Amino acid sequence: MENLALIDSFSEFKDDKLIDRVTLMAILEEVFRSTLKRRFGSDDNFDIIINPDKGDLEIWRNRVVVADGEVEDDNEEISLTNARKIEEDFEVGEDVSEEVKLFDLGRRSILALRQNLISKIHEHDNTNIYKQFKELEGQLYTAEVHHIRHRAIILLDDDGNEIILPKDRQIPSDFFRKGENVRGVIESVELKGNKPSIVMSRTSPLFLEKLFESEIPEVFDGLITVKKVVRIPGEKAKVAVDSYDDRIDPVGACVGMKGSRIHGIVRELGNENIDVINYTTNLNLYITRALSPARITSIKINEENKTAQAVLKPEEVSKAIGRGGHNIRLAGQLTGYEIDVYREGVEEDVELTEFSDEIEAWVIEAFAKIGLDTARSVLEQDAEDLVRRTDLEEETVLDVMRILKAEFEE
Repeated sequence: MENLALIDSFSEFKDDKLIDRVTLMAILEEVFRSTLKRRFGSDDNFDIIINPDKGDLEIWRNRVVVADGEVEDDNEEISLTNARKIEEDFEVGEDVSEEVKLFDLGRRSILALRQNLISKIHEHDNTNIYKQFKELEGQLYTAEVHHIRHRAIILLDDDGNEIILPKDRQIPSDFFRKGENVRGVIESVELKGNKPSIVMSRTSPLFLEKLFESEIPEVFDGLITVKKVVRIPGEKAKVAVDSYDDRIDPVGACVGMKGSRIHGIVRELGNENIDVINYTTNLNLYITRALSPARITSIKINEENKTAQAVLKPEEVSKAIGRGGHNIRLAGQLTGYEIDVYREGVEEDVELTEFSDEIEAWVIEAFAKIGLDTARSVLEQDAEDLVRRTDLEEETVLDVMRILKAEFEE
């Protein structure tokens, strides 16, 4: 009964961690064998009998009877005199089974056993959590804000599992309060030591794709396919969609009447501007659609170099580039082509890199980041607007424009 009482005291772990009794017994046997090995040097000659239904456990040590004075290994052999204290009719060469009471192992061994059991149960629990969330990678998930830190938000789900939402996985406009529900996509699950590290993301393109699946029935049902998603979190996104059913307008179905269907997604993403376009294998048409809302006059594609030159009317150039160069950058990511835009009627133009002897490289890079990599593309912009978009000093911008103007006046 001593063993049974000890087992019952361990059952609290089963209740706390929701471990089934059979699994608990398996962990118990592993822990007891480890304790026996440390105490006696080996557990090979021990039988551990566990009854999962009753929660009972018996430990029996099996030894061979040897003549008095010939015992070489106390763990595997027992003298004839000591054997006959158990049963009077034992003879040399016979096997003796003797029950080991856990409390006979000593208080220190019992405490070590208990600590080992706690460790094994936590390890079992963490392994199950890891497997559970590993299967959820790439899926939408909702959890509650538990703690707000400088570099991350710690979330807890309904089962008390900890999920990390790092600062760089949050949309810039995100602002959460403790107790608030947060939705994101499970980006990665790793075991760090024995503890699972679960990372959520709201900036991943996959998050936007999964929102489409969640909010638009035709996407969920497979009638509409999301071919590709590119985004600058919190600013702008482009989503290429397709349908194998000619009766379905994929863009119209995703956007809805007056934007009714996509409105919830836009709100979830902090009013991120989402362009939904029809996917097509016609490269000219695909790049043209990718540059929307700008209207393209003509386009020249070099498939070998993966580049495209789009010609637009002067009033369409800024639309093609977009605020901060977002539109042209996303169009390039969506199509896989490096896109340059040219003003209609102006054939002569010069790459900014050609002015590297007069304009410093970091200044040229600042213009390139907003989609301006030719002299004409810079000169078509307002100086004040360029200062705001590039974060360059006004004097620097004016100096660059002076150098570029001189090139065309010669």
